[in-house]
Amino acid sequence: MEPIRIGTRGSKLALAQAEETKRRLMAAHGLPEEAVELVIIKTTGDAVRDRPLADIGGKGLFTKEIEEALLDGRIDLAVHSMKDVPAELPAGLAIVCHLPREDARDAFISLKYAGIDELPAGATVGTSSVRRAAQLLRRRNDVRIVPFRGNVDTRLQKLADGVAEATFLACAGLRRLGLAERITQAVPVGVMLPAVAQGAIGIETREDDARTRALLAPLNDADTAVRVAAERGFLERLEGSCRTPLAAHAVIADDGSLHLVAEALTLDGAQCWRVERRGAAEEAHALGADAAEEVLAAAGDALVR
Repeated sequence: MEPIRIGTRGSKLALAQAEETKRRLMAAHGLPEEAVELVIIKTTGDAVRDRPLADIGGKGLFTKEIEEALLDGRIDLAVHSMKDVPAELPAGLAIVCHLPREDARDAFISLKYAGIDELPAGATVGTSSVRRAAQLLRRRNDVRIVPFRGNVDTRLQKLADGVAEATFLACAGLRRLGLAERITQAVPVGVMLPAVAQGAIGIETREDDARTRALLAPLNDADTAVRVAAERGFLERLEGSCRTPLAAHAVIADDGSLHLVAEALTLDGAQCWRVERRGAAEEAHALGADAAEEVLAAAGDALVR
């Protein structure tokens, strides 16, 4: 059998997620180490770190080159942080598998302060996420946002260098890197609703690649797939980009039903449209889309898209 080629970005977190996928494939099918190969692909989002994503084309810049490699057959599957995957996929590609979701919450990190509410007026908080900035300003409009792009190590170093007094990362990424001790405060979802699909790993392949789809089938976590479907249903209907402060978090109740909380904000956090939906797990994507319709009707032209 030809090696299974996994496309991934080269950051520590991306490689950790690709290695997890490799381990799960080997375990599910009794494959030797040499049967699964990692192919590192540099993306535009990795190469350009001195400008906001919105200025250089959006978060699709973390997936574009990898998806091109999928389409031309250089790789068989791609491993993505689902929060980085645009609302619309290229024709011929599909997310066919989700690994079990990690902690979806945002991590507040500071060397000085214990949490969001402990920040003094005028404190500098580093983030390039319009969602995190809007949510923070809605709760604390007396702090100052400074741009903060880069991988986990880069952002932690910027914090150590005093570029800002606090920042945010995803709890999931820090846990996957063995850096959970760097989390100053795991921010409750009631305080800061996570990004769509934060903490979820999605695996993308060609729609017509029956071999790879069959290999991935045993790896799929059904609960994660349902939760992500609801959250991305919200994102897709709003045609959300990295210019749009959007958040969504779905959970599956003990009775198997789905509960979705989603919101959209203005960039300054002054306005927030928060919606909830409950329904059957089989209707996940439709519930997300319906929640987005309510936001569209309420927000009108006030919502940046």
